[in-house]
Amino acid sequence: MTGILVLSTAVGAVLGAGAGYAWFARNAQKRYAHLEQEAKAKAKAISHEAELLLQEAQMERKRKALEQEAAYEERLEKLEERNRELIRKRKKLEKAQEQLSSEVQQLEVRQEKLEKLEKQKQQQIDEAIEKLQNVAALTKEEAKAYILEKVEEQSRSEVAAIVRRYEQTAKEEGQKRANYILAQATTRYAGEFAGERLINLITLPSDEHKGRIIGKEGRNIKALEMLLGVDIIIDETPGVILVSSFNLYRRAIATRVIEILVEDGRIHPGRIEEVHEKVEREFEQKTFEEGQNVLIDLGIYGMHEELVRLIGRLKYRASYGQNALAHTLEVARLARVMAAEMGGDEKLAMRAGLLHDIGKALTQDMGGSHVDIGADLCRRYDEHPTVINAIYAHHGHEEPDSVESAAVCAADALSAARPGARREVLESFTKRVGEIEAIATSKPHVQKAYAINAGREIRVFVNAKKMSDNEAALLSKEIAKEIAEKVQFPGEIKVNVIREMRATSIAK
Repeated sequence: MTGILVLSTAVGAVLGAGAGYAWFARNAQKRYAHLEQEAKAKAKAISHEAELLLQEAQMERKRKALEQEAAYEERLEKLEERNRELIRKRKKLEKAQEQLSSEVQQLEVRQEKLEKLEKQKQQQIDEAIEKLQNVAALTKEEAKAYILEKVEEQSRSEVAAIVRRYEQTAKEEGQKRANYILAQATTRYAGEFAGERLINLITLPSDEHKGRIIGKEGRNIKALEMLLGVDIIIDETPGVILVSSFNLYRRAIATRVIEILVEDGRIHPGRIEEVHEKVEREFEQKTFEEGQNVLIDLGIYGMHEELVRLIGRLKYRASYGQNALAHTLEVARLARVMAAEMGGDEKLAMRAGLLHDIGKALTQDMGGSHVDIGADLCRRYDEHPTVINAIYAHHGHEEPDSVESAAVCAADALSAARPGARREVLESFTKRVGEIEAIATSKPHVQKAYAINAGREIRVFVNAKKMSDNEAALLSKEIAKEIAEKVQFPGEIKVNVIREMRATSIAK
């Protein structure tokens, strides 16, 4: 009985387990079917979304391609317009050159007439010399000197008037536009090295300020260039003007004057002179302070104020493209180290190194050798004999007489000889421009002279009370002739003699 019961129980358990398994299998199948449908739906949605993204990417690519094509066509159109404009300008320039060539031919004809007149004058002088020899028993040289003196006194104004009349006729018959185009082309062809080292760029708040700087009928820019002694270049470049001069000190003053005028907004000749005087005083004080700072940094004391000021001014002087103050500091520090190694006086060597090129602070204003100028300055202000010997010795004018002088000579050679320190082309350019200014200032009644336009033009200001208009015209010829004889230069140099008369009265 018990066995039957156990068997029944076992059969029931087996049947129950089978029923449970069948129920579980049906539920799992339903759940898996549901998950499968859900996965298919998600996959379909992802596929649809990918198709949309692909379509959008293709449309974006087409849009960018259209934009690039439109931009390319626009740039191509601008380039073609620019080419057409260049062709028009070239044709205008060729026409101007033809007209100028015609003017040159006319001038050559007039020049031949002048030469004939000159020969006739010389013939008359020779005849007069022969008569004087016979009548007054003078030698040929004495008679010639007497005649030339009298002829020069009587005919200088007459010759000047003839020269001026011919020049005025040529100018009236010439094409002003052609001259302007050629002058602009010459101005812009200043050479890469001049752009690198001889130009300051001034940023303007707006292009409106260009018109203010030029002024009515060019009055302001003429006043600026005459007073500051620089060349102001105003071209199509938006928001900037260029200040050009080979003299770093003069260019720095001009840049500061224009910056103050632009910031103030009041630009007229009277204001220009007022600001220029103020900036000049500021720069004098600034150079003195810079010289003092150099002495403090080096630990040198007891130097005359004039030498201190000139040390500061070396910052605005370059030699072969190398800044004179930077070169001086290099020499001073190298000389100190070498003198210490050789058992010399470090302070004296450093002082001699600092003053070895002090004459360069004045060469652009005075002319002459910086060695002689520097030695004279140091003698005047009671510098040590070793300092003076170092000034002469570093250019081989004397032999070094001490360890300190020898250290300065070696330091100068090291500073100048390192790669990239100097540029021979720039130095030869500045030397040539200085020679041109020196020739002009050597003439009587010349007050000042400025070389501008990268050395292709010189402006000479004369005393209006002592020189007439006719004499000014003749002076320009004399300066041009002397420059052609004494200075080697490429191209042409334009000589402008400016005679300005001012009258000032005070109302009380």
